This record gives sequence, C-alpha cells and structure tokens, in this order.
Amino acid sequence: MGRRLATAVHVQHPTSREWIVLEPGDEPDDDLVAEITNPGAWEDDEPSPGLVESEPDEPKMDEPKPFGFTAPPEPEPEPEAEPTAPAPRRRRKAADADE
Repeated sequence: MGRRLATAVHVQHPTSREWIVLEPGDEPDDDLVAEITNPGAWEDDEPSPGLVESEPDEPKMDEPKPFGFTAPPEPEPEPEAEPTAPAPRRRRKAADADE
C-alpha cells in the first residue's frame, strides 16, 4: 500500500511534463511520488494505539506559550490618555477689540 496525500498537490508528470492535480487521499504512482517534495503533503503514518498522546488543557509554567493562531490573543493594556494642552489663545484683531 502506497502513501496517501493529506493535501491537494500540483505536480508535473516527469515524462509528459503535463500538470496533474492530486487530491487528498490519493495514492500516487511511484514516478509521481518522487515529484512531491513537500513532506507536509503526506498523511502521517498510523500511530500505534498505545502511543496516542492527549493534549494538555493548559500549558505548564515552564513551557513556552503557543503563538500564531493556536492561542487566543492576549488583551493589550489600554494606553494611558495623553494630557492635552489647552488650545492656544488667539489674538483678537484690532477691529474686534474696538467693539
């Protein structure tokens, strides 16, 4: 039994040079397998039943925090309001001052 694809891939056939789209779950021929260079395109080998890992609910203190889209964003502290200076006083025009 050959390896199965986990994602869709576009490969160029080695002899005809035609572009082929392989779908997830396909088991391509050996000549096409050599053309697929991304290791993430393949399904993982079936783990043995005794080695199934469970994910921890929360990270431990000594573990680094997850990054990217795996963790909810932490709220940013609200910036302190900057003091605003009062508007500069404008000089009155001589015509306004006479009134």
